[in-house]
Amino acid sequence: MKIALINENSQAAKNSMIYNSLKKVADSYGFEVFNYGMYSAEDEAQLTYVQNGILAAVLLNSGAVDYVITGCGTGEGAMLALNSFPGVICGHVEDALDAYTFAQINDGNAISIPFAKGFGWGGDLNLEYIFEKLFCEPSGQGYPRERAVPEQRNKKILDEVKTVTYNTDLCDILKRLDRDLVKGALSGEHFKEYFEANCKDDKIKACVTEILA
Repeated sequence: MKIALINENSQAAKNSMIYNSLKKVADSYGFEVFNYGMYSAEDEAQLTYVQNGILAAVLLNSGAVDYVITGCGTGEGAMLALNSFPGVICGHVEDALDAYTFAQINDGNAISIPFAKGFGWGGDLNLEYIFEKLFCEPSGQGYPRERAVPEQRNKKILDEVKTVTYNTDLCDILKRLDRDLVKGALSGEHFKEYFEANCKDDKIKACVTEILA
């Protein structure tokens, strides 16, 4: 599994701590982590939580990554931004139980964590526990297990609903959004390096190249 970490500007100072907690867990499962920044509050490429959504949608829909870890001060804004796009199901996760139940019941491909609200002593440990329970089992198995069949049915229904309600092509969406907003979301220090090496969708790759030209 390929996992992307995306931080917006208000919590960029915590990037290295979040990355270290995520990588420690990901390494134990044999997963790859790609840190798309922001890496510090002083980065030239500044991301808002809205741009987190743009970047996450590009990465997930292109197959450049399989999962996105993101957040903001409360986690709410980033969650809403990610869920604004097709191909993304993002949960708001505050603790390990949230992580486990979201993975098993909702079977999404992204989570948004509050990196300021309630984030005090032991915050790094809480992150490790979140990542451990998020990835400890294959997702979508249901919880409790006797609820697996209706939960899996509901997830399939949700996916079908989203194909109708989010029926605009991602490239069309990117071109209709403010160009500077999109370019800013895709201008991180390592974006081109990681994206070009892992993107599996030629149409999205060409679209991104055009936008950044």
